[in-house]
Formats: sequence, C-alpha cells, structure tokens
Amino acid sequence: MKHQKDNKHRILILGASGFLGQAIYKELYAYYNTFGTYCTDKYAYEKNHHFFQYNIEEDDVFEILDIIKPTIIISALRGNFSAQVIAHQHIVSYITNNDCKLLFLSSANVFDAYSQFPSYEFDKTLSHSMYGHFKIKIENMLLRLPKNKIGVLRLPMVFGVQSPRIKEIKLHLREKLPIEVFPNLIMNVTNDSKVTQQIHYIINRNKSGIFHLGSQDLVHHEDFYSEIISSLGYKNPLYKRVYTTNEDRYLAVLPKENKLPKHLQILSQDILSELEV
Repeated sequence: MKHQKDNKHRILILGASGFLGQAIYKELYAYYNTFGTYCTDKYAYEKNHHFFQYNIEEDDVFEILDIIKPTIIISALRGNFSAQVIAHQHIVSYITNNDCKLLFLSSANVFDAYSQFPSYEFDKTLSHSMYGHFKIKIENMLLRLPKNKIGVLRLPMVFGVQSPRIKEIKLHLREKLPIEVFPNLIMNVTNDSKVTQQIHYIINRNKSGIFHLGSQDLVHHEDFYSEIISSLGYKNPLYKRVYTTNEDRYLAVLPKENKLPKHLQILSQDILSELEV
C-alpha cells in the first residue's frame, strides 16, 4: 500500500546509517520527505539521493542544513563528544533562525549519579560518566530554546534483533566468552521498533518537551540478560558478574508527565518475545 506523503515536513536524520538512525529512516521515509546522513559507508548510500555524507569531525553541519532546509532534525549522532557539541551548537543556531524543531536522542545516563530511585522527566540531571556529562551538556543547550522547538528523548538500553547489544551477546555465546552482567543494576529497556513508532507519533502529533521512552516495568540487568539468552535458544552461558556497589542501583527512565498512549508503551517481555527463536 502506497502512503500519501505528508509534504508539510522535511525530516533530516543525523546519523541515519547507525542502528537507531537506520530504523528511524525506515519508519519515516514512506510518510515524510526524509533525508539522512552517513559517515563512512559510501557505497551503501551513494545512489540514494536522500543520503548525504557527513563526517562530524571534518564537515560543517550548516552545509547540509542549507541544502535540505529541514523542518525537523532528528539527532542520532555518535562519535567524538566535542565535535558533537559543536555540531549541536550549529543546529541550535539554525533552529533559532528557522521554522524547525529538533528531536535529540538522549540517554538514561544523564541520571547515572542517582542510584536510589528511577528517574522522571523533570528530575535534575547529574552524571558521573563522560557519556552522561556530554548528553547533559547538549540537553542544557536545547532546554534554553522555546519548548515547542525541541524534543529530548531519553532512552534506556536499546535492544532489537539487529541491535549491537544482541549481536555482541550472540558473538560471546558462539565464542564461549563470558558475558558481562551487573547483578545489582535495576533498569528499564526498549527496542528499536518501539522507539521508531514513538518518534513517528511525536512528529505526527507535533509533541514537544522531554520524553522518557523506557519500558513500563523494571528489570535486573542479570535477570534480563539471562532471559535474552534463553530466548535466543542458548543454555549454560558464561557470566562475568560486575559489582559496582553492594546495594541495588537504578538506571531507569520512567514517564510521569509526558506519557504516550497505551499502544506506544512497552514491557520488557515484548522485547524478549521479538527475540525468541
């Protein structure tokens, strides 16, 4: 069935060749005029005129923004942290001067200094990790913009059949290598198919603000990994248990204010069901 494209939006996905960026592109391109960037894999994308080569450390994002003139930018960039900060400063400048909105893929790690409770949208961010610090820096930059111009999408661990995490688990199982688990870590989770549906809804309904896009339920890291391995059909894996603390610690992002409709919510069991052999 051919979809009638919504020509109201021109969407640019920065980092569209990565795991999540690709999934977002596949979800949106049939509905909107959608463009993406890739960094290295020229032969995979050079015939697709909707993809532009962009090296975050060498290229200026303004050039691509100027060509595409997006009304929505989705940032799924990875790579050098300081280069990303500069790129987002340029994006903020573009958004300020144009009719454009940014959806930024952030992380539960913006709360990794808090360990006693799950985190909600308006909790204060604080991180002990380099990754969390960097995400907070960009979030703070964006939260100075008018609210209707941004969506900060905080994600927990993302799984999915083709996800780097599942590929790594399978590799370790095949090679009989120990799989690192954190027995005291309580978290929530999601997968690529749910995140892309949620982003589609946020665009379609013109939603903005801060979104926590994790599963409704919480899981222990070790238990969840055991269930993944069982869903993949393996028995007796080797584990390397890492104890960062003697107490249970939380790294979970739950929604309180900006809840999405029921069909866009996810449970950890949904992720396991998708993996079952």
